[in-house]
Amino acid sequence: MKYLNEDIDSLNEKLAQGTLSADQLAQDTVANIKQTDDKLNAWITVQDDAKPAADLDFSKNKLAGIPIAIKDNILTKDVKTTAASHILDNYIPVYDATVIERLKVAQATFVGKTNMDEFAMGSSTEHSYFGITHNPWNLDKVPGGSSGGSAVAVASGQVVAALGSDTGGSIRQPAAFNGIFGIKPTYGRVSRWGLIAFASSLDEIGVMSKRAKTSAQVLNVIVGADDHDSTLSTRAVPDFTKYIGKDIKGMRVAVVKEYMDAVDGEMREVIQEQITVLENAGAVVNEVSLPLTKYVVPDYYIIASSEASSNLQRFDGIRYGYRAEDTKDLLDVYVKSRSEGFGEEVKRRIMLGSFALSAGSYDRFFRQAAKVRTMICQDFDRIFAENDVIVGPTTTTPAFTIGSEISDPIKMYNNDILTISANLAGIPSASVPAGMVDGMPVGLQVMAKRFDEGSIFQVADFIEQTNKFYEKTPTGMGGLTDEF
Repeated sequence: MKYLNEDIDSLNEKLAQGTLSADQLAQDTVANIKQTDDKLNAWITVQDDAKPAADLDFSKNKLAGIPIAIKDNILTKDVKTTAASHILDNYIPVYDATVIERLKVAQATFVGKTNMDEFAMGSSTEHSYFGITHNPWNLDKVPGGSSGGSAVAVASGQVVAALGSDTGGSIRQPAAFNGIFGIKPTYGRVSRWGLIAFASSLDEIGVMSKRAKTSAQVLNVIVGADDHDSTLSTRAVPDFTKYIGKDIKGMRVAVVKEYMDAVDGEMREVIQEQITVLENAGAVVNEVSLPLTKYVVPDYYIIASSEASSNLQRFDGIRYGYRAEDTKDLLDVYVKSRSEGFGEEVKRRIMLGSFALSAGSYDRFFRQAAKVRTMICQDFDRIFAENDVIVGPTTTTPAFTIGSEISDPIKMYNNDILTISANLAGIPSASVPAGMVDGMPVGLQVMAKRFDEGSIFQVADFIEQTNKFYEKTPTGMGGLTDEF
C-alpha cells in the first residue's frame, strides 16, 4: 500500500468494495512503518498487534478501518504515552483522550504513537528522549516540531492522516517543512481532555494529512462539545468537507506586511506566487498591518512557559512516571526525579515560567504579557472585520539542518514568529504546501476568524488543486517509498 497516492476517499472505496481488507491494511501499515522508520524515527510506539474495529461500517464511517497516527502526548488507554520524555517513558494511560474515543466510534485503526519534542516544547523534534526525527525530503534536515513525527509519518506515506497538537505552531510549522497540510482549529473547537498539557490556554489538537479534504474528514469526527473540557464551545459544527471545491471568487484576502517582510528572495517569490493565484481567481487582496508581530515571540514565551511551569508540577516522582533512586528525603525525590526526568529544553521553560510567575516578577512580566495578548486579539478582530482570511508564509525559511540551531534557543524560538499569533488569538490557522525553496517544501499559512475553519479549507483546497503539490514524492527517502 502506497499511502503517498491515497486519501481517505480512495481507501474507503477499496475497503467498501472488498478489493482491500482492513486487516491486511493494518498489517501492511505496521510492516511499512517498521521497514522505513529506522531512517526516519517518526514513531515512539508501533502497535504490532494493530487491528481494525469489529463490524466495520464503510458507508457510515469514512474512517472505518483506516490507520491514523497519534502524537505521543495524546492519551491512549493501555498504550504507552510518553510525551517523548524520560519522566513518562513507561507511562500507560488508563483512559482515552476524547479525540481517541471519537476516532474509535468512527472505527479508525490505531497503529502507534509518533515522536515529538519533549512535552511539545520545540520546533525541530530534536528535543525528544527517543532520538531525532528526520525529514523525508532530506534526512539531514529537521522535520519541524513539535509534531514532527506526525508530519513525517504522513509525508513519507506511512499513514494517510495523523493527529498533532499545536501550542505555537507545532502542527503548521512541521506541515510546512514536510510539504503537507496541517490545521490548528479554533481554541475551543476540539476537546483537550486527555492531551498532556503544555500551555492550557494555547494548546489545541489538530490534523495533518496530504490533502485538505482528508483533514476535514478527520476534523469532522473529533470536534464538538465535551463535558470533560469546560473551555470547549457548544456552538454547532459544520461539515467541513462542504467547503472543499468551493469557488474563492470575491473572498477578501488580507496579506500582512510584517509577515511578508519576514521572508525574502525565493521564499518570498513562492509565497507571492500563491497570493497572485488567489487574486487571479477573483479574490480581493488587501495589504494589512499587524504591528504587534515583533512582540509575539517574547509574549508567547512568557505566557506559555508560565503555564508550562504550573502544568508540569504534577510530574514529581510520586504519583506516576520516573522516580529517581538513592534519594534521602521527600525534597530529594522531587529534585532528583525532575532533574533526571526532564530534558534541558523543558527545564529551561519551567525555570523561565517560574520566574515570570514569581512574586517579584508577576506584574512586570506575566501581567504585561496578558495585556499584550489582548491587544493582539483586538488587532486580528480589526482585520477580520473587513477580510475573510489572512494568508502569508508559514515559516521564515525552509527546514534547517539538524543540529544547526539547537544550541541557540533564541534563534530556535524565532522560528515560530509567524505561527504564534494564531495561538495567542485563539483563531484557526493552517499551512498548505506552496512550493519548493532550495529543494525543500515551504508552506502558505491561512488564518481565519474564530470558528471559521471552513474558509481555511476553502482557500487551502483551491491552492492545493492549483499547484497539486500532493502529487510530489519526498526526494530524500531513496527506496523507502517503494511498494513492499
